[in-house]
Amino acid sequence: MAKVNLKRYGLYLIRWQLSTPILAVVLYTLSGTGKIMATTIANLIGGLIFFWVDKFIFTSELLAVQWEVKDAVVCVDCGRQARGYRIVRAAGYDKSRDSKPEFRCEECSKKKTEELRKQGIEI
Repeated sequence: MAKVNLKRYGLYLIRWQLSTPILAVVLYTLSGTGKIMATTIANLIGGLIFFWVDKFIFTSELLAVQWEVKDAVVCVDCGRQARGYRIVRAAGYDKSRDSKPEFRCEECSKKKTEELRKQGIEI
């Protein structure tokens, strides 16, 4: 099973809970128009609102780990020339203003990622 981004999942669950009272108010307000009409309009209003909320939750860079990849670098750990990877930003980790960014080959990047996870940084 793929790893779940718990921030995204938590926000989605909160959004799901918020949709119930919002749509209940719409249904109550439109109850005089008939059940099917009120339900249809409530679902359309819900779609108009929650499409944008869901889009933010599932595509926002603010909620994701940000990587930088370069094609030809010298790995800071092993000295091998290869495609280089570095984590720029994650929860509790920000190297976006690093004047001398450290790129690692894929193998060393995996090791560094595990080290950061052991330090409690969510990657």
